[in-house]
Amino acid sequence: MKLTLGFSPCPNDTFIFDALIHHKIDTEGLDFEVYFDDVETLNQKAVNHELDITKLSFHAFAHVADKYALLDSGSALGFGVGPLLICKDESLLNLKTLAAKGEGLRIGIPGKLTTANFLLGIAFPEMQHKEIMVFSEIEDALLEDRIDVGLIIHENRFTYASRGLHKILDLGSHWESLTGCAIPLGGIVISRNLDKEIQLKVNRLIRKSVEFAFANPKSGIDFISAHAQAMDQEVMYKHIDLYVNNYSIDLGEEGRKAINILFEKAEATGLIQAVPASLYVNSDTV
Repeated sequence: MKLTLGFSPCPNDTFIFDALIHHKIDTEGLDFEVYFDDVETLNQKAVNHELDITKLSFHAFAHVADKYALLDSGSALGFGVGPLLICKDESLLNLKTLAAKGEGLRIGIPGKLTTANFLLGIAFPEMQHKEIMVFSEIEDALLEDRIDVGLIIHENRFTYASRGLHKILDLGSHWESLTGCAIPLGGIVISRNLDKEIQLKVNRLIRKSVEFAFANPKSGIDFISAHAQAMDQEVMYKHIDLYVNNYSIDLGEEGRKAINILFEKAEATGLIQAVPASLYVNSDTV
């Protein structure tokens, strides 16, 4: 049986899925047709229900939870891994100045349905003038004065300062101080149209793939490097260390708690409608 699978070319995703798609583990009769896309493209594909299994932002999951259930393995949650709000103009480092100018600022975001935008909406609901761009273009847009504030994710956490840009706020730290929970960034979901047996099998296989990657961290180096956009190995493994952890093996009670609180706060602030009570594959999803 062949299933369509979407994930990003970022090192955390290629690290997680290398063993699965290259049959370094027993895939129990399943094959995968892989689509590599940036996170916002994957979010939109999920909205259109184009793939059987896909990585997506938790913001996007809130809009497609009727179509997809969340797997326990493969997610990106953690402490100190949140999106950063950055600027070129140092006057915006003053939060009072930022708030006063908030409605008029041009903010570059890595996608409407990204969890980064979710957290921005919770922290700064007045910031509405948002321009959607590929995450890797946000630094250049700031340097060229096309935007006033940038919301950065992924490896840009490690590069913005060297380009003369400044951190206004770590939205992940803001979330952690607000909730005491890990930051839910992205997860792996599977179509509710698939049989429950297949859902559980995929859940099990992705866990095995993550465990294989942890046990053999250099096994996928060629595959990871090939998709890492000329990133040097040090940055590449920093990226992996930041986003792949025990939550990627199994969400557990703490991971689920963080996701549930995220949705509760987003619903309370009007960012999303109520989500289904049953979100997870190993609960009553079908």
